[in-house]
Amino acid sequence: MASTVESTASNLSNLHINGDWASSAPSLHKNLSLLSPDQIELVKMLIEMNQSHLFEHWPEPGVDDDEKRAFLDQVATLNANYPGGLPSYIKTARELLADSKAGKNPFDGFSPSVPSGESLIFGDDNFIQFEEIGVKEVRNAAFVLVAGGLGERLGYNGIKVALPRESSTGTCFLQHYIESILALQDASCRLVEGGCQRQIPFVIMTSDDTYARTLELLESNAYFGMSPTQVKLLKQEKVACLDDNDARLAMDPHNKYRIQTKPHGHGDVHSLLYSSGLLNLWRDAGLRWVLFFQDTNGLLFKAIPSALGVSATKQYHVNSLAVPRKAKEAIGGIAKLTHADGRAMVINVEYNQLDPLLRATGYPDGDANCETGYSPFPGNINQLILELGPYIEELSKTGGAIKEFVNPKYKDASKTSFKSSTRLECMMQDYPKTLPPTARVGFTVMDTWLAYAPVKNNPEDASKVPKGNPYHSATSGEMAIYRANSLMLKKAGVKVDDPVLQVFNGQEVEVWPRVTWKPKWAPTFADVRGKVSGSCSLSQKSTLVINGRHIFLEELSLDGALVINSVEDAEVKVGGSVQNKGWILENVDYKDVSVPEETRTRGFKINRVEQLEMTYNEPRKFCLKP
Repeated sequence: MASTVESTASNLSNLHINGDWASSAPSLHKNLSLLSPDQIELVKMLIEMNQSHLFEHWPEPGVDDDEKRAFLDQVATLNANYPGGLPSYIKTARELLADSKAGKNPFDGFSPSVPSGESLIFGDDNFIQFEEIGVKEVRNAAFVLVAGGLGERLGYNGIKVALPRESSTGTCFLQHYIESILALQDASCRLVEGGCQRQIPFVIMTSDDTYARTLELLESNAYFGMSPTQVKLLKQEKVACLDDNDARLAMDPHNKYRIQTKPHGHGDVHSLLYSSGLLNLWRDAGLRWVLFFQDTNGLLFKAIPSALGVSATKQYHVNSLAVPRKAKEAIGGIAKLTHADGRAMVINVEYNQLDPLLRATGYPDGDANCETGYSPFPGNINQLILELGPYIEELSKTGGAIKEFVNPKYKDASKTSFKSSTRLECMMQDYPKTLPPTARVGFTVMDTWLAYAPVKNNPEDASKVPKGNPYHSATSGEMAIYRANSLMLKKAGVKVDDPVLQVFNGQEVEVWPRVTWKPKWAPTFADVRGKVSGSCSLSQKSTLVINGRHIFLEELSLDGALVINSVEDAEVKVGGSVQNKGWILENVDYKDVSVPEETRTRGFKINRVEQLEMTYNEPRKFCLKP
C-alpha cells in the first residue's frame, strides 16, 4: 500500500499544473496510480488545455480501470495524428470558433479577380497538342485518389469506388480508374524510344470506413490488372469533436471513456503523403507531377491528358481542373484574392462566399454571368495537378497541414451553444492558401460534358434539384458517360443520332446511344479519331461496347447492340450493317428493395433483348462485316 501512495505522490509531483489540482479534477486525482508516465503527461496536457471535464465521471480505482487506460490510448492516438498534437488542435479550434461566433469573414481585406488559366476547346488542334504533351508527361506522374467515403448519401451501403460507373459493362469506378492509369502508362511508355518499363504509382487515401473494403475490392479482383506494388493505401484518422466555443472535447454519447471523433476532411491527403515518405521516393525516381482526384467522377480521365499538357507547357506549380460555371451555381469558383497588404493567392472560393465577397468589393451585381453566359470565375471540380518539386518544398515548411475551418450548427442567434458537436475540417483544394506569391497557380477549363459528372446525390435529393441544374446522381453520372462518348465519336466523324429525353427516379435526362470503351482503346481523342474511318453511324437505341485495344470502326452502321471483345494483339476491323432488337432501359423504382441498390439508385435496369457479341481470342487480324 505504501508503494502505491508513494507512486501516486511521485506522479502528482510530476504533474506540474497551475491552479488547484484537487478541485480541477478530483476524480482523476484518485486514479493517477493506474497511469504510466506517458499517460501522466497526456493528463497534464489535457488539464492545462482546460479539458478536466473528461475525467469528471471517473469512478474509484478498481472500477473500469481498463477503460480508463483505453481512453488515454485514444488520447495518445489523437495527439500523435495531428500536426502539433491536441494542444495545437484545441488552440486552432478556439481561434476559429471565436471568429465564427463574431461572424468574421475569412476574406476580409481581400479583393477578388479572375486568375490566369487556360480554356480548352475539345477536339481543336490546341486541345490535341496539349493531350499529346500530357501523354508524354504522364510517365513522370503519380496519381492520388481520395476515397474516404461510403455511398450512404447515394442510397448505397458499399464504398463509393465499388459502384458501377455504368451499367452496360458493370465496370466499377476503381476498375475504370486503374485501367485508365494503365492505358496512359502504356501510351506514354510507347512514346519513349525503345519503350520503357516505368510503372505509374497509384495512392488511395482511405479511412476507417473504407480501408478494409478497398483492400478487399483490389485483392479479390487481382488489382484490376495493376501490379500490387504500384498501389499504396494510406488511411486518414479522425479528429476530436468539440462541444462548445471553448473547444471542450466532446465525449462519445455511447461511451463515457471515449472522445467523439469525426472525419477531418480530404485535406488530410497532403499530410499523409508527406509523412509516408512517398514524395521523396517519387522525386528520387525522377517523377515530376502528382495528380489528385476524387472518387466518383466517371469522366475525369478524359480531361487528364490535356490538363497535364497545360501544366507542363505553362509550368504551373498548381493546376486546378475546372468547368464553366453558371453564376450562383452550387460549385466553388476559382478566384485570385489580393489583400490590401499585398498578399495574393489563387484558390477555390465556395459558392455561398463568392457572391457576398464580390458585392463587398465593388461588384454590385455580385456573382453574375458575363457576356459568355457564364461566371468569369470557373467552377472548381476538385481535381488538382501539382508539380512535385515545389510541392515537397512547401510541405517541408507546413508538414502537410492545410488551413482549417469550422462549421458549427448553432442552437440560436446568440451562438453560445451548438445543436450537435462540431470539429475542425480541411479541404484538399485549400493547399494553395499557404503558397508564396511567386508560386505559379493556374487552372484549366474544359467543357462540363467532357470532364465533370460526379455521383454524390441520392435519387430523392436529385429529383428535387431545380430544373436545368445538374442532378449529380448515379442516373445523371451514367448518362453523362454515354453522352461524352457519343459526342467524341461525333467529333471524330461518326453520324450519331440525337438523344431522347427520359425520366428515371424523377430525373429527366438525355439518353444518348450507350457507347462504352475500355480506356486502352482510346486514352485520348486523337486515339478515337485514329480508330474511326469511313461513314459510320449509330442510332439512338444503339449500344456499342468496345473491349480491346486494336478495334477499328470502318463504315459501321449500328442499330441495336454490338459487343466486341479482343485479346491484346488481335486486330479487328468492324464494318457493315448491324441491326437487332438491342438493349432496352427499363424503369426501376428506387424504393423497390427487391432490386439491388446499385441498380435502383439509377432508376433503370438494362434488358439485354438481343445483341451481336463477337470475341477474338487469337493474336491475328480479323474482319467483322455482317
